[in-house]
Amino acid sequence: MPRRCDTRFFQQSAFFDPEDLLQLKYETLRALEVESYPIAKAARDFGLSRPTIYEAQSQFETRGLEGLLPRKRGPKAAHKVTDAVLEYFKEQVVAGPDLKADELARRVLQRFGVKLHPRTIEKALNARAKRGRLK
Repeated sequence: MPRRCDTRFFQQSAFFDPEDLLQLKYETLRALEVESYPIAKAARDFGLSRPTIYEAQSQFETRGLEGLLPRKRGPKAAHKVTDAVLEYFKEQVVAGPDLKADELARRVLQRFGVKLHPRTIEKALNARAKRGRLK
């Protein structure tokens, strides 16, 4: 659903774009701080929800302008294929180059208690080989 921003705030300059979420959040925060806007009026005028504004305030306080940028959702790094598991892969592949991913998955489950799909192991080994780290 598109935001409904009161575009009169952005008509004064060709630079301002009501579809630019970063700019919209910054201008909302500026209105709150500099012009002492009430949060409900800022939400109405700038087309942002109050929770979005509160979150933007918090992010701006802790991370500055970068905090207003959209962030990738979901996991940021592998949580099962840790460095220790990767090192184990390396040891196992060196010891038995013909070792299949199914067998590696079984060994990882036995050693680390981590259940991995064989395709996950293949991807990890391929990525590691591409970076030249499997040697």
